[in-house]
Amino acid sequence: MCHLRLSNVSKRFGTQEVIRDLDLSIEDGAFVVFVGPSGCGKSTLLRLIAGLEDASAGTIEIDDEDVTQLPPARRGLSMVFQSYALYPHMTVRANIAFPLRMAGLDKAAVDRKVTEAARVLNLTDYLSRKPRQLSGGQRQRVAIGRAIVREPKAFLFDEPLSNLDAALRVNMRLEISELHHQLGTTMIYVTHDQIEAMTMADTIVVLNKGVVEQVGSPMELYRRPANLFVAGFIGSPRMNFINGREAAKLGAEVIGVRPEHITLSPDGGTWRGEVGVAEHLGSDTFLHIKVDGVGQITARAPGEVDLRHGETISLTPEPGKMHLFGKTGEVIRTPEGVS
Repeated sequence: MCHLRLSNVSKRFGTQEVIRDLDLSIEDGAFVVFVGPSGCGKSTLLRLIAGLEDASAGTIEIDDEDVTQLPPARRGLSMVFQSYALYPHMTVRANIAFPLRMAGLDKAAVDRKVTEAARVLNLTDYLSRKPRQLSGGQRQRVAIGRAIVREPKAFLFDEPLSNLDAALRVNMRLEISELHHQLGTTMIYVTHDQIEAMTMADTIVVLNKGVVEQVGSPMELYRRPANLFVAGFIGSPRMNFINGREAAKLGAEVIGVRPEHITLSPDGGTWRGEVGVAEHLGSDTFLHIKVDGVGQITARAPGEVDLRHGETISLTPEPGKMHLFGKTGEVIRTPEGVS
């Protein structure tokens, strides 16, 4: 089991505070994703948990043991980095086995663990190859295999898919998610990609400037964002924000409405706008529409929608689907009711 608890954790580099008084609890067996823009502190937070950075203040507990001062090797965690960090002169088998040999395990135990890890990761047919003979996705699986054989309390992933192309990213997302279901081990995953966060996580931790903005399941954050930052970060394309006269009608500083919650019609809608760029994605088309007095609105339409640049269209936000935000960006009302 691996239950992690961070209490009042801070991290400073000189006078710059990158993590501020952070409290967080991660349950055993969870798949938790730290997400946020570049510079928000998500990788630093992961490195604090791993022991690769020292906390400036606060405590970090693993299974109720204070590990704040323990070195990485004594925390029982395995980390997978953005770079594969494989030994180019070693075979796949030797790369996966390396941490076990360093730990002094006998050959039979090493062979057994490597064989099982290779089976789980579909690497059995590649054990005799060198890293240069593998694809990027295969190399990343080798790096994960090297972590698996240590049988850690938890896996820590620091943007492991950043070096892969789009198709491989999708495949590896599925493989890592399936691996979590197979192993049942706690996983903590860092990414700046909110789509990765939404599709992989049990729990998402949204970070901004070293502060946790919100913690919840993907759909909780999508349906009930706590503030403007979370509302704008979770969801693709991002939520539309409308202020001024339209917001004032509903007693808010800002109205938020998602592209998928806007109905298009030839006329008679709440707003009228001029179609600009249309992004055709096959099953969906995202229309960027200029609305006088409101600004640019993004609306989701069927992939076969027959609208051209410059045409005029009516837009109506779905009843009960609007989010209302106050002057400081806090949520006033979500579609599920009063916050």
